[in-house]
Amino acid sequence: MTDHLPAPGAEAGEPGPSLSSVLEAPPGKYDAEIDRLFGAGGPLAPAVGAFKPRQSQTEMAKAVANAIANQSTLMAEAGTGTGKTFAYLVPALLWGGKTIVSTGTKNLQDQLFLRDIPNVRMALRAPVSVALLKGRSNYVCHFHLERTLQNGRLTSRDDVGHLREISRFIKMTGSGDKAELTKVPETASVWNLVTSTRDTCMGQECQYYQDCFVMKARREAQQADVVVVNHHLFFADVALKDTGVAELLPSANTIIFDEAHQLPDTATLFFGKSVSTSQVLELCRDVLAEGLAHARGGADWAKVVTVVEKAARDLRLTFPQDSMRLSLPQIAPSSPFFPALDKLKEELAGMIDVLEGQAERAESVEQCRVRAVELAASLDEWKPDGKGKDVEGDQAVLWVEAFSSSLQMHKTPLSIAPIFAGQRAGTPRSWIFTSATLAVKNDFKHFAAQMGLTGEPAQTWPSPFNYQEQGILYVPTGLPEPNAMGYTDAVVDCALPVIEAAGGRTFFLCTTIRAVNRVAERLRAEFEVRGLNFPLFVQGERGRTELLDSFRNAGNAVLVGSQSFWEGVDVRGDALSLVIIDKLPFAPPDDPVLAARIEVMEKKGMNGFMHHQLPEAIITLKQGAGRLIRDVEDCGVLMICDPRIISKPYGRRIWQSLPPFKRTRVQEEVIEFFHTHPAGQQNKSQT
Repeated sequence: MTDHLPAPGAEAGEPGPSLSSVLEAPPGKYDAEIDRLFGAGGPLAPAVGAFKPRQSQTEMAKAVANAIANQSTLMAEAGTGTGKTFAYLVPALLWGGKTIVSTGTKNLQDQLFLRDIPNVRMALRAPVSVALLKGRSNYVCHFHLERTLQNGRLTSRDDVGHLREISRFIKMTGSGDKAELTKVPETASVWNLVTSTRDTCMGQECQYYQDCFVMKARREAQQADVVVVNHHLFFADVALKDTGVAELLPSANTIIFDEAHQLPDTATLFFGKSVSTSQVLELCRDVLAEGLAHARGGADWAKVVTVVEKAARDLRLTFPQDSMRLSLPQIAPSSPFFPALDKLKEELAGMIDVLEGQAERAESVEQCRVRAVELAASLDEWKPDGKGKDVEGDQAVLWVEAFSSSLQMHKTPLSIAPIFAGQRAGTPRSWIFTSATLAVKNDFKHFAAQMGLTGEPAQTWPSPFNYQEQGILYVPTGLPEPNAMGYTDAVVDCALPVIEAAGGRTFFLCTTIRAVNRVAERLRAEFEVRGLNFPLFVQGERGRTELLDSFRNAGNAVLVGSQSFWEGVDVRGDALSLVIIDKLPFAPPDDPVLAARIEVMEKKGMNGFMHHQLPEAIITLKQGAGRLIRDVEDCGVLMICDPRIISKPYGRRIWQSLPPFKRTRVQEEVIEFFHTHPAGQQNKSQT
């Protein structure tokens, strides 16, 4: 999807500076221009209704412009309310040259493309073209849609109806982006059948290649001045050497990562390697379909496929649990996993032999052969050195993850710093990393070490909000240790009077799904007993966007959620006045990658808890706390129930990293706060 701004007419006044002229400007020339643009009489205020000059925003924009001018790197932490999006967009649109903006989620990506960039571009009258680029699974594939319509293998009435809507959509859409088709839920299973993956794309051999939405989006991105992507796409394309972002990078002058705190996890995911039994089963499904369609007499396809499917399912069944993670050294040498893995490799090799004999029958059969060879290579890579350790020693960790119907085998790098440093080497360009949460008490060491940015410039700009007046940090007394039996029930007991005083209007953020379910169960029962008419919304019962819309519209609701509600959620005004956090968000100790990282750190004489687990928890906690005050008119209470924030020596470091709320441990003070800050006095705007 691309979006071009027409040349401004006479009524628009003087056009903005051209890209070529500003790119030639010497470093340091932009400060006065930024003061003018962000000032009270500047062009941003009339273009954006709620815009007000903010010193921290202006200063951040100068730092970004300076990094662009010097083709240098900048880590920029900007507190909530700073307006960091405009602070990086203004210099990027005027002076950034070819710019890639990468953000944390597809929702934020759409917001940038559809709202923020058009507003800034119109205000600046900047003659730049903008394109939106998503991963290929977001675009309807003509080939796979046609094949699904012909096969008629749909099992549910919903799927049949959804497929009908997609068939209509493809005739009318210019982009093929499934986000435009709101009638079909993003989670509908039929999308998997009508979109392509890197493995199942026919490429230039496809009869629909000229009309392909993925290729159209990539062509538009090549030609645009500004391209909006998300972190998953950025690292997937760069790591897999897929076309898309990897093709854009050589010509890019400026790379901006918004929500940059997510980068270490996202990059780790994509610079690692994974192979799963579900990939094997998908391949078997396609081999059967293509074999019967193009080489029916060439082999007994049902038999060829069945033995591989059985081996894949048997491998999954070597772990009886529905959900678990184990590193390679944790799997007993006598486990049936190892012979089952060998059996799958053997049966897959047999299927490859058959495919090699039939590949010339059709391009789609040859494509299945290529996929089978790649899967076999991935399975071969996943092997120990005979002593239960990965052959690369400390560089990567091998681990398995079991789901209800799939087993995934991962090879994860313990540090992405050297890999990412390699990606950044070469052509000089500016790299901007920004988020509300990059530092721990103004210290960027943790993020910089993870991303290989040690020694690069870093700056923090505080939030313009008056946290002392607008909110309270409340840590209740008398709660047991978080690992105690009945801890979640004790948290709910403690929270109920505060929820009642707040009139609902609560986010109840939990660190586990189990806690979400228990909290929801308790609140449902207690609301009924106490006659509290607060709508209760629970993660998992509906989609995230639908839950948030319902929460905002209710005005007195309670939403119980885990990880996906800790960040990227913006509820302004009186719909949200209380954020409750059940526990400090330390990563689960049984996480195999975390355990391996800590082991390596401790071999180097570092403290794994203080140098890794604690900074990670603080950054996550800052994200959760950031849900509360979203506007200058907002008021509320942040209630952190975990007693370790007071009782442990590291607790001080945690609360000193949070916004400077007034602090209390007295429930009566919190209830009094709500009595003196009633909903009617608060800003009614909700965005």
